[in-house]
Amino acid sequence: MAGCCNNARFDGVSADYKRRLWLVIGINAGMFAVEMGAGQMAGSQALKADALDFLGDALTYGISLAVIGAPLRTRALAALGKGISLLLMGLWVFGSTLYQVFVIGVPQAEIMGVIGFLALAANLISVALLARYKDGDANVRSVWLCSRNDAIGNVAVMIAALGVWGTATGWPDLIVAGIMAGLFLSSAFQILTQALREWREEEVHAAVQQN
Repeated sequence: MAGCCNNARFDGVSADYKRRLWLVIGINAGMFAVEMGAGQMAGSQALKADALDFLGDALTYGISLAVIGAPLRTRALAALGKGISLLLMGLWVFGSTLYQVFVIGVPQAEIMGVIGFLALAANLISVALLARYKDGDANVRSVWLCSRNDAIGNVAVMIAALGVWGTATGWPDLIVAGIMAGLFLSSAFQILTQALREWREEEVHAAVQQN
């Protein structure tokens, strides 16, 4: 997806946007705790990966709230930090997924399915809350991309649960975790690219003002 690249990028300065972010932070923090515990209990790498996505979202939204109204360079720097965190998260999920290939054990499909459905409902609420603000600067854009990742990830976890149940193997779970790692890396690339572009734009703007 392309970001909004005109001069009227929404920068998050809106009381309504801030209220929606607080609601979504609460939803994501709660679901991280629920899903990580369920992932440990079910032995599901996909559930754990999705739980980390919830945690990443909660942290992302918190940073986004903190820099709303700040200068563009500050917001771009915050977006760079969030992009790097997504990159590291994707690499961790990818590496741990490769490790899990060599671990004997099949995840519990029933737990995966139930928690996946609960997480999907939570993320659909979050997506609905943020949909009207999906375009904007790199800081706002990162919020939308994380919300989108969650919704896609929950559908993927439910598909993995069906695969585990149907094949009686852990391979569907591992494949989905790998796909989600790729999604993290893709989002990180988009956020970093837009943040760097906005940083350069601000440098050019500052140089023009000095001259």
